Amino acid sequence: MADDYDVIIVGSGAGGGTLAHRLAPSGKHVLILERGDWLPREIENWDATAVFVDNRYVSTDTWHDKDGNAFQPQIHYYVGGATKLYGAALFRMRERDFGELRHHGGVSPAWPIEYSDLEAYYTQAEQLYRVHGNRGEDPTEPPASAPYPFPAISHEPRMQQLFDDMSGVGLHPFHAPCGIMLDEASPAFSPCIRCATCDGFPCLVHAKSDADVIAVRPALAHENVTLIRNAQVRRLVTDTSGRTVTSVVADVDGQEQRFSAAIVVVSAGAANSARLLLASANDTHPNGLANGSDQVGRNYMFHNSRAFLAVSTEPNLTHFQKTIALNDYYFGDDEFEFPMGNVQMVGKSSGPMYKGEKPIETALAPHFALQDIATHAVDFWLSVEDLPQPENRVTLDSQGSIVLSYTPNNREPLDQLYNRVKKHLSHMGMHPHHLIPRDAYMKTDIPIAGVAHQVGTVRFGADPASSVLDTDCKAHQLDNLYVVDTSFFPSISAVNPSLTAIANAMRVGDHLLSRLG
Repeated sequence: MADDYDVIIVGSGAGGGTLAHRLAPSGKHVLILERGDWLPREIENWDATAVFVDNRYVSTDTWHDKDGNAFQPQIHYYVGGATKLYGAALFRMRERDFGELRHHGGVSPAWPIEYSDLEAYYTQAEQLYRVHGNRGEDPTEPPASAPYPFPAISHEPRMQQLFDDMSGVGLHPFHAPCGIMLDEASPAFSPCIRCATCDGFPCLVHAKSDADVIAVRPALAHENVTLIRNAQVRRLVTDTSGRTVTSVVADVDGQEQRFSAAIVVVSAGAANSARLLLASANDTHPNGLANGSDQVGRNYMFHNSRAFLAVSTEPNLTHFQKTIALNDYYFGDDEFEFPMGNVQMVGKSSGPMYKGEKPIETALAPHFALQDIATHAVDFWLSVEDLPQPENRVTLDSQGSIVLSYTPNNREPLDQLYNRVKKHLSHMGMHPHHLIPRDAYMKTDIPIAGVAHQVGTVRFGADPASSVLDTDCKAHQLDNLYVVDTSFFPSISAVNPSLTAIANAMRVGDHLLSRLG
């Protein structure tokens, strides 16, 4: 058994990495067990062919769907977790997202906490992750106790024209909140160089606000925080009562090791956190650890999303494109009473991303040559809430590998949102008949392998019969087990989940500091 710690954290992403940062100044002995290694700094970080075609940084995991079909999830195991390749879009959930919402496809359940319980932590999260934005532009914006810590990122000329055109047709575009270390006032001293290789790429110059750079590395400056890389946690072992996790069993560079701590925190991502709990079944937890409610693994969500490019009549020479978002249809409109969702830009597409994409070739020929696409492409991302369904779930096969069963739901709002964006495009300098799915960006419509926004599976709630965790994200059935990643979400809202995971990790961190004294 390795040395005892006060806290073991399994995973170093938005949840686990931020929690380690929160606990580090306390002097408590914290161990981070990370399945991956440091993401290598190499020129391929910014090579679209390496990243999008060769899948250089994607895990070699094989998962199976409900029909037994094997697929490779678009998942990344590195220090910093999924944030190493995210687009750093750091939205707060809307205030109404925390309550019950009636959707076209069913009901999005209420959370056991309110927006006001998380607001102060949202503010701290924006400060820690250096979020740029501008309050007061978004009509659905929730109340905030402080301005964004950094000014909104300016629009490049083609994006400014798009912003103006959206405003001109009566919409309310706003500057998208983004976590990058850009200093436009002093560009010579700016870590961020405003490149086109941010969203979906690792940052070669460490200027993206990912959990590795922002949280884990500063935490490791404290002698009481230890990081063990290449440590894949296989199971959690409890005492005979089943109430206390006594050891964490991990393969470290191929050798089994055991670690113990007063508190164990699982933060491996919604699919892998569920996998770990299910794989830790024992006599007192025969259906999986903390699974007396039969909710572990259930209610998997990952957004109804659609990525597409519109072909601009004028060249789009933008480098950093993720500066515009739109929530006018977030909660519906006069013609469709149900919530639709969020519109934002994705990273600027480039020629190598189109390799092998027949829809692009057939949709544009003969009007455009393929080499012209990237020059004229304006890239959109639509994000719509999918609803928690018990049968959308993570289970394990006989080898202990992940089986991800998912049947789409609440799809009509995605079509409604797409049609509303589409009807405006001719007023925004786009060719309305040249709308092409962005297959290279996590595929579209985003299939089961697109796991970047995965949530659910270990939901929190007040009732142990219908949830796995209590409102402090402690397992109902165990005294020292917490889950602090996007697993805890009872619903997904229609905005990117990262900032909510970060804010909640801070909230749970304060609870743990109080508990540890």
